[in-house]
Amino acid sequence: MRVKDTLNLGKTKFKMRGNLPVKEVERQKAWEENRVYEQRQKLNEGKPSFVLHDGPPYANGDIHMGHAMNKISKDIIVRYKSMTGYRAPYVPGWDTHGLPIEQKLTQAGYDRKKMSTNDFRKLCQEYAMKQVKRQMTEFKRLGVSGDWQHPYLTLQHEFEAAEVRVFGAFAKRGLIYKGKKPVYWSWSSESALAEAEVEYHDITSPSAFYGEKVVDGKGVLENGKTYMVVWTTTPWTIPASEGITVDADFDYAVVQPEGDDRKFVIASELLEKDEALFGWKNVKVVKTVKGSEMEGILAEHPFDHNRKLLTMLGDFVTLDAGTGLVHTAPGYGEDDFNIGRKYGLDIFAPVDDRGYLTKEAGADFAGVFYEDANKIALDKLKAAGLLLDYMPLNHSYPFDWRTKKPIIFRATPQWFASVDKIKDDILNAIEDVKFYPDWGKVRLANMIKNRGDWVISRQRVWGVPLPIFYGEDGEAIITPETIDHVADLFAKYGSDVWFEREAKDLLPEGFTSEHSPNGKFTKENDIMDVWFDSGSSHQGVLADRPELTYPADMYLEGSDQYRGWFNSSLITSVAVSNRAPYKSIVSQGFTLDGQGHKMSKSLGNTIAPIDIIKKMGAEIVRLWVTSVDTSADVRVSQENFVKISDAYKKIRNTMRFLLANTADFDPKTNTVPFDKLESQDQYMTILLNKFLGEARESFERYDFLTFYKKFLNFVTTDLSAFYLDMAKDIVYIDRKDGHKRRSMQTVMYNVATTLTKLMTPVLPHTAEEIWDFLKEPEEFVQLTDIPKPQHFDDEAAILERWSKFMKYRDDVLKVLEEARDAKEIGKASEAALTIYATSEVKGLLESLNVNLATVLLVSQLTVKDFSDASDKSDKFDNDGLALLVEPAKGKTCERCRLVRTDVGVDSDYPTFCKSCAEIVRSEFPETVAEGFEVK
Repeated sequence: MRVKDTLNLGKTKFKMRGNLPVKEVERQKAWEENRVYEQRQKLNEGKPSFVLHDGPPYANGDIHMGHAMNKISKDIIVRYKSMTGYRAPYVPGWDTHGLPIEQKLTQAGYDRKKMSTNDFRKLCQEYAMKQVKRQMTEFKRLGVSGDWQHPYLTLQHEFEAAEVRVFGAFAKRGLIYKGKKPVYWSWSSESALAEAEVEYHDITSPSAFYGEKVVDGKGVLENGKTYMVVWTTTPWTIPASEGITVDADFDYAVVQPEGDDRKFVIASELLEKDEALFGWKNVKVVKTVKGSEMEGILAEHPFDHNRKLLTMLGDFVTLDAGTGLVHTAPGYGEDDFNIGRKYGLDIFAPVDDRGYLTKEAGADFAGVFYEDANKIALDKLKAAGLLLDYMPLNHSYPFDWRTKKPIIFRATPQWFASVDKIKDDILNAIEDVKFYPDWGKVRLANMIKNRGDWVISRQRVWGVPLPIFYGEDGEAIITPETIDHVADLFAKYGSDVWFEREAKDLLPEGFTSEHSPNGKFTKENDIMDVWFDSGSSHQGVLADRPELTYPADMYLEGSDQYRGWFNSSLITSVAVSNRAPYKSIVSQGFTLDGQGHKMSKSLGNTIAPIDIIKKMGAEIVRLWVTSVDTSADVRVSQENFVKISDAYKKIRNTMRFLLANTADFDPKTNTVPFDKLESQDQYMTILLNKFLGEARESFERYDFLTFYKKFLNFVTTDLSAFYLDMAKDIVYIDRKDGHKRRSMQTVMYNVATTLTKLMTPVLPHTAEEIWDFLKEPEEFVQLTDIPKPQHFDDEAAILERWSKFMKYRDDVLKVLEEARDAKEIGKASEAALTIYATSEVKGLLESLNVNLATVLLVSQLTVKDFSDASDKSDKFDNDGLALLVEPAKGKTCERCRLVRTDVGVDSDYPTFCKSCAEIVRSEFPETVAEGFEVK
């Protein structure tokens, strides 16, 4: 037996090993086998509920860092709420319909146009379910707790039925209609798109200035020799041109350049800029007219002289660029459509589903892809002598967010859900929602204010069909009776039944309609927008499942969902019940690479969560989530995780120290009450509870970054750099059952249990590992509650005294460091410190009622009057303090490692100081009886 090993209990090797990539999997298996999530739900029965509704990720491919940040953030909140008095169930979900799955099958060699619809849909479902299983495994590996046995999927029968009923609620309020107007059309997807399915990229397109000859100037402009100069960035749409739009209040100049017998009409404000662009010389202004005077003037179509273009007044014309006269094609743009409808123009869009112009565009354009038609249009203008100038123009343009291909605006018959009719109700509903960050309220409100009606039909097959029938006269049939019947069929058989049965077999038995006197019906072939799918989840999940609540307490997603899921869910919920589906919204930024670029597999700059997990463990990814400001865009690099790994090690090593030094502590029998604790232990207890309150407050605000900073600061500064550094001279050295040791162990154990519970939402695997070594009754820390901060008599005075002292301690540490640098001492424990203090400072030091040498980590300490300070002292005049550091006199005790003048006074223990000798004799009398030799 060796005395040092026997007595220094704190130095015993404590086996709490890392190896997170392996140990985490074992922990997760134990949680699943013991049904810990279900146990937690059982414990919280009857408590107030908190429901965070999961925004469904799309079932396609491995998860990325954005997924990880999102799911971990949700898990932290749900775990925290579960441990602070709430029943907080979490049902994960998946978005399982839509174009990307169809595309994956097409890439795999399946041609949906050569297969039956149902055969293709079955392949889609099989693919979706494989992706759900794949992503579920990865989400669970992150340590996310939830009802993984019963997730919600938008392809589930009951969900599809609920979605049909949401559609029915729109129809009942008269919000569903069919119309032909320009929509975002994806030729790469062969389908209409909603605003939420469009993203913008910069492109370069030909910008053309050309003239259109006036044939009926209404007495304002000269016929035959005057040309309206229009501007367009889409020359391919000229075949569909039906008018020219001007602003009623603008001044327009009729000008004649030198050497040209033609006159041209251009906005006066843009004349100087345009004449330089066209290379005109000595331009003569013939007359100036108001835009309002030109209403009704007719011009000749540049490609078809038999077609006349109507001059109209519109408020979307600007003077930022161009000529102040806009080429107008009502079939190809919303502004054009609206003004065309106002003036009674045809809605003409001669382009097919795949982006090829049709024969109606003219022989030169028939069968030409729209981008290639730009050159044909420019050549025809040039040949006719009408092209004044053209140039490449860089501008932002909408793209299909799935295929990453540009879209076109195209007027086609589509089904719409009216937003305008309920816009005020939607905006009112937002008033009852709390936003984190608070600017989210304005952002969502502005998006609602600016959005048009929602095109909800899609020309695809993998989705929920629009439950619409048609009578023999072509009239659409959408009644509560038909909607309820279809919903019941979907609930029983799934939406496949729509494609398996004829229309008559999908209608209620005996159904009749005035629109079908012969009892014959047809059905709609389009499916619903997938945003209508996920946007209906408040009914398909929240209102449907008994353990959940509608509205949800929270939706948490990326900031792109202000125009996506937050938006579609709000509209559908207001249509159903006139209220928002959520009480609060938390939005997060995007995950970018280290240089601030969007992560992309094609760019090779992605960091997969699973790669970090395999190397470092899921805890590192989870801790990383708390270390960044998720409300803004977050940069991700390998260096981030290396730094977080270092922070994790600090936390882990501190917890190891706490556990090692409370190994012989029984909280039932050894706990010292607060009023009997040593002064420094009372101070640490107060600090712990102050931190606990701040940490809980950070969680309540969903401010993970502040929690992370405070947690790490408490561990590294308050604990490691102060309390635990000092603790070694007590817990290692004092009598095993001595009051000072048990007092300190009381606090260390309380710190260990509190921190373990507090870290559980963030680091559940580590918390459970620590919990195994704590002497608590619950088998899993997840089944405990995070404590509320305690308050104690006289805590304010104690905190004030110690806070003042800690400033003086900083001065001491500074002079000790300087003495070490000057080689005057080695470690602080080799120092003799003299404190020269004013009476006020002396009073403070005495009021602490502690062994100052122990607190300041020195071997010997003397307090003298400030007036006795010598020139050798380091003075801190503003503090009423002077300090002198000298080498301590005596020998180093082999046991306590302090320099003492009484080492060897006890002949039985010649290398121990008197105090250590007494402790060893009383604690281990056999060492003397055996004539033990200290090694």
